[in-house]
Amino acid sequence: MPAWKVEIIPVAQREIKALPDDMQAHFVHIAEMLEDLGPHRVSEPHIRHLGNKLWEMRLSGRDGIARAIYFSAKGRRLMVVRAFVKKDQKTPRREIETALRRMRGL
Repeated sequence: MPAWKVEIIPVAQREIKALPDDMQAHFVHIAEMLEDLGPHRVSEPHIRHLGNKLWEMRLSGRDGIARAIYFSAKGRRLMVVRAFVKKDQKTPRREIETALRRMRGL
């Protein structure tokens, strides 16, 4: 069975690069777990389902928390479409809508 692959769209790549180094390292760690184990074998506290085919990687660091939103695409690909620093307890609706818009554009 082919392995899973985490792919990042260019705008999300820039958003991830803008995160603090420790959050970027946490992103890489979770992405590697998803690729090695598959999304069905990774769960909270690392990822969480948001609905509408969207999932979030839950990143943390010294300066707070961030999220990277992704969805499952054909060919065992996980497409990261949005990354942001999270300021509220709940993932803001506008972030989910941004991710949905980017997902539909692919």
